[in-house]
Amino acid sequence: MDRPSVNPLATRRLIGLAGRRGDARSSHDPFNGRVAGITGAGSGIGRALALALASEGALLALSDIDVLGLGETARQCSAVGATVRQDVIDVTDRAAMSAYADDVAAQFGRVNLLFNNAGIIFTGDITQSSYDDLERVLDVDFWGVVHGTKAFLPHLIASGAGHLINICSAYGLIAAPSYSAYNAAKFAVRGFTEAIQQEMQAAGHPIQVSCVYPGAVRTLILRTSKCADGQDHAAINELFDKMARTAPEQAAATILRGVHAGKGRILVGPDARAADLLARLAGTRYQQLFQLARYLNHRQEESQPRGRKVR
Repeated sequence: MDRPSVNPLATRRLIGLAGRRGDARSSHDPFNGRVAGITGAGSGIGRALALALASEGALLALSDIDVLGLGETARQCSAVGATVRQDVIDVTDRAAMSAYADDVAAQFGRVNLLFNNAGIIFTGDITQSSYDDLERVLDVDFWGVVHGTKAFLPHLIASGAGHLINICSAYGLIAAPSYSAYNAAKFAVRGFTEAIQQEMQAAGHPIQVSCVYPGAVRTLILRTSKCADGQDHAAINELFDKMARTAPEQAAATILRGVHAGKGRILVGPDARAADLLARLAGTRYQQLFQLARYLNHRQEESQPRGRKVR
């Protein structure tokens, strides 16, 4: 039976629904029996979310373009007894996403949560980046969120207590050089989600909307990414490995706590919290700090003997 979530934006309506249906959700099992869709479920945060929800009794609709990764996530979720549907879906395919959402709702009878999680990254200054490079990132990271939202939102509303969760990035709070397309997509996801939050509240829809801002999480996003000619992919990954202090499992736990609490803004990791504080306190002056860090890093590299890596 559908068990509606706590929704701060429509508390009175949900109290009425719970009273009529007699199925108010216990705070001890907030996701038990809930139908959750997750894009980009083949690895990283997507897989961690799927496993965490599976352990709490959620019914899962998992999708990814990575056939092997998706299959492994589904296998692990099934191993803990979860009901799992898996589909190879490209989030940039508008028609496929629309049909997929209808199929999921038809199979499970409802959709309670959608995690728009699929994402890619490209490293390279704008002068090094082709239009194809830029468009691919925007297609997946922004339009993928739009397609998922448009396809699933009617079903989330119809559930009586839906929750839309769009995975943004700390780079949706502050911008970083060499990631112009990724920054653009994530800033767009932030604005898109914040607008939808207001629209759902104004319309009185029984739905919560959250925007998630992960910092550097130990996923494969950079290792499986492309970079512009002249960029040192190995060095980029080495730097990311040093920065990525948050495990996917930690990220998933933080996200799900925020979802259960009905937070509209969920910061994941100390670096995301630092980025949020920096944006609030420094405004656009944070860019000067980035330039200083690049300068110091460049000076440090120049001071190292040839053939020796900085550790």
